Amino acid sequence: MGFIAFLILGLIAGAIAKAILPGRQGGGWFVTLLLGVIGAMLGGWLGGLLFDANLEEFWSLQSWALAIGGSIIVLLIYGLIFGRKRATD
Repeated sequence: MGFIAFLILGLIAGAIAKAILPGRQGGGWFVTLLLGVIGAMLGGWLGGLLFDANLEEFWSLQSWALAIGGSIIVLLIYGLIFGRKRATD
């Protein structure tokens, strides 16, 4: 898969992951898309490492599932680190 196709996959996977996660996540659309690309890279790396997944096809269900799964993981970690701060009285 080419670099541009990988970016497009990550951008769409980030938007899908944000729609799947319940509640409201911080960050705007740019942060979501950036985290989606990072999540797609993480998902592809983990998929290759754990499942020996071949991610050469853009329209492969395996590529999309790993990219969306990686994006969900990255969005959850981002939410834990940069979540809303509660005011303590």
